[in-house]
Amino acid sequence: MGHCAGDREQGRTMRESSGDRHIDNVAAATDGEAEALERLVRGIQPELYRLAVRFFGDPRDAEDATQEALVQVVTRLDRFNGESAFSTWVYRVATNKFLSLARSQGERRALSLAEFDEELSRVPSTPAEATSAHVADRLLLEEVKIGCTLAMLLCLDRGHRMAYILGEIMELDHATGAAILDISAAAFRKRLQRSRTRITDLMRARCGLIDRRNACRCRLRVPVAVERGCVDPHDLVFASSKEQARQFPEVLREIRRLEEADRAGALYRSHPDTRSTVDLATFVHKLFDPGTSAATGSAPTR
Repeated sequence: MGHCAGDREQGRTMRESSGDRHIDNVAAATDGEAEALERLVRGIQPELYRLAVRFFGDPRDAEDATQEALVQVVTRLDRFNGESAFSTWVYRVATNKFLSLARSQGERRALSLAEFDEELSRVPSTPAEATSAHVADRLLLEEVKIGCTLAMLLCLDRGHRMAYILGEIMELDHATGAAILDISAAAFRKRLQRSRTRITDLMRARCGLIDRRNACRCRLRVPVAVERGCVDPHDLVFASSKEQARQFPEVLREIRRLEEADRAGALYRSHPDTRSTVDLATFVHKLFDPGTSAATGSAPTR
């Protein structure tokens, strides 16, 4: 189903390719081959960055977190023993790093589910005149839609948020999700079910995308988001493709054909790919290659 299948395919691809696409580079990188290390980091960076964007709710925070996770993966590469898929091991290392980091600015600003529900209940009847010109911009609608749904994830505590991302959005099986979070499969199922219920209940009650009978509409929230500084019409951080924005109405029709319980996950999977604006792979390569003068440990500039 268009973009809704993106993460399903991504999850399958990463699991299936862990024994083929990455494993040779893992062995060579462990033996000290710098080029293999860079290939490896470049191969896993997109998946980890995408996970970080969802977890922290902000691409800029995600870049910093992904950088730290990649460094963690590289420094522990010799500990990978092949008992699990390489992708599972990578996600576990990265997830542990994400969970150990200080709360991001987005997390500190996050509302509770009850507060978010109250916020969405206050729907403007018409767009404010000063910003009504922006409403026709499909990219602005995309920006508000993606930003709003990611903000919903931030309403969950870290443990439930990560379980929801792994199990519901990325559709990893319970055994893999449990291995990544280092909990039992039963505990993962319970955590996933609780988070799924909380997100689904909120969207079912308020979101016009999930249920057309709800009053909340992205076009009505654009002026509010712009006025509050949550969205800068001249510097969009999530919406990057006009073509994807143009296709979303058809994607939404497909989402609404699903069972209600499946719509929220499909909506998250419909988000466009967010790509890092910095070359983290080259940075990590330089950081760990003693033959380069750039191995100073300083972060790449944006």
